[in-house]
This record gives sequence, C-alpha cells and structure tokens, in this order.
Amino acid sequence: MENKIATLKEIARRLNFSVSTVSRALHNHPSIGLRTTAQVHKLAKELNYEPNQTALLFKKQKTNTIGVILPNLKEEFFSQAINGIEDIAKQNKYSVLIGQSHDDVEQEKQIINAMKNQRVDGLIVSISKHTHNYDHLVKMGGYNIPIVFFDRVPSLPDVHKVSSDIYSGTKQAIEFLIKNGHKRIGVINGPEEMKSCMERTNAYMDVLKKKRIKIDLSLVVSTDLTQQKTYEAMDQLLKLKLRPTAIVTINDYVALDAIQFARKAKLKINKDICFVSYANLPITNYLEFPPLASVEQFPYDQAKKATQILFDLFEKQKNPSQEMNYQNIVIEGQLVVNKKS
Repeated sequence: MENKIATLKEIARRLNFSVSTVSRALHNHPSIGLRTTAQVHKLAKELNYEPNQTALLFKKQKTNTIGVILPNLKEEFFSQAINGIEDIAKQNKYSVLIGQSHDDVEQEKQIINAMKNQRVDGLIVSISKHTHNYDHLVKMGGYNIPIVFFDRVPSLPDVHKVSSDIYSGTKQAIEFLIKNGHKRIGVINGPEEMKSCMERTNAYMDVLKKKRIKIDLSLVVSTDLTQQKTYEAMDQLLKLKLRPTAIVTINDYVALDAIQFARKAKLKINKDICFVSYANLPITNYLEFPPLASVEQFPYDQAKKATQILFDLFEKQKNPSQEMNYQNIVIEGQLVVNKKS
C-alpha cells in the first residue's frame, strides 16, 4: 500500500499541468477555467491532498502560535492562568507553546531564544523572581514578536502588562488582622528584586501608620520561596523578643510551609499565631488549619486579559497606522476570608 503524501507536483505531473496552474486551481483562481479547476479538485480529493501548512504559514509570516513563559506550572496559580490563555487562543484558532523558567534567568533566556526560533507570533510572559535585567525580553520587539507580561511584570513603563494590585490586597489583609485584634503583624516577603515585594512592604507600613501602630521592620523578613528559606524566615520571626501574633505571607505555598514550621514549634494555628496569604488557591480548603484569609489575585482573568491585549497587538501589526498605547492593567485583589478558620 502506497503511503506517499500527495503534493502539488504529483497532481501537476498526473494531469500534465504546471505546478502554478494546479495551485491557482486549488484556490479557485478566476484565471483558471472551470474544467481545469474541476479536474484538479477531483484528483486532489482522490489523492487525499492536504495543503502544506508550514509553507502557507511561512508565506504569511505567521505560525498561528503564541509562546507562554512562566515560572512553574506546578503552582496552581499558573495552571489557572494557562486556562485563561488557552481559552482566548482557541477562540482565535491559535496554538499555545509553553515553557517554564523555574525561576532561573538563564533558563528564561534559553526559552525566549527557542520561542524566537520556533517563530511564535507573540509571547505572554510572567518573569522569574530573579529577573531584573530585561534586555533578552525587550529585544523581541526587533524580531516583530510582541510581548505582554502578566502577574510578575517588569518595572518598565513602555511594555504591556497585566497584574494584581498588591498594594490594595495587602492593605485589606493588614486591616483585616488589625480588626481581629492583631497589632504585632509579621510579613514574609519574597526576593527583594520582585516588584510586588516593595508594594507589599509599602502597604504594610502605610496601614500601620494610619492606625497609629508602631512600625517594627524586624517583623518584615523574606524568603526565596523555597521551604528552607521560609523555615529560616519563620525561625527569625519566632525568635524575636516580641514575636508576631499574625503573619502575612507572599503566597499560599509559603503560608503552608510557614504553618508547618509553626506547628513543629508547638504553636496552635489561628490561636497562638494566625496567617493571611495571597492567591486563594482551592488547596487551602482541604487544610485542617488554613490561613484566616487569602487575597484572590484572579490568575485566570489576568492571563485572559493579557492574551486579549496580545491579539489586539496582532491586529495592530496588520494596520500599523492604528495607534495603541502601552497597556498597564491592574486588577484589584479581593480578600477572601476562610470560613473554616
């Protein structure tokens, strides 16, 4: 049985037509007679001919593929984000190519280069926690590959980005804890180079000032998001002469590690010490002692909006005269109180 893939050349040879005539006939070009067009379509159907999509896309200089680069799909936050990206991509008949940086800058650079070589039409990126030089990202514009950032976004003015309002979310979290009688409130922040960490610290200090509560920066510590560094941060806080009665953590995963450390230290969760975190992941609903509350950051909505902006940029590429200002969309977080706490 012959499994050879039918080509334009094969159809042309069998009908004794030129390849260009066959190509125009398959596209129902008016310059080709009806009889010739019918013959070509009939033989193409018999041979199960399919157009060479790669060649067509190369001719259009489009691959109908977008690249997505994010820290780690293991985190449910980014899994939810991927759903938002894929939903918009599917509506536009696009495929999605995914790469994980694992919070490694060199890995992020390699993926960016690979995406470029794969000729993706555009990129959706959530940068690694250690990325503070953005040259490898910005240069994609020179290859006519637009980028939209989400969640972890660079501190650059001339880029398109969608993020959560960390300041607002932190303000809600600190006010919630104060309302529940806490004045000695700790913060486990992320790496200093992350833009969100400065916003979190600023909101923390502003609320305490407004409530006339003494600010003690020994209560603000950091983690690199690993379990070991979170344990070290907790150890630092619990060794303070006046230790915190409540702690705000950078995300739910850090909260889980912090809670585990506190339990090993024989502290009763939500009695001796309380926690508030970020992301509002469903997994916390299955905990015996979940955080009191978590700030919902709407990963699906963030990523969906970022993808919509990217497709707007594709339209702009078709109409260069159409103006499109840089988009900086900030979605307000929402404190969700855990009913089990």
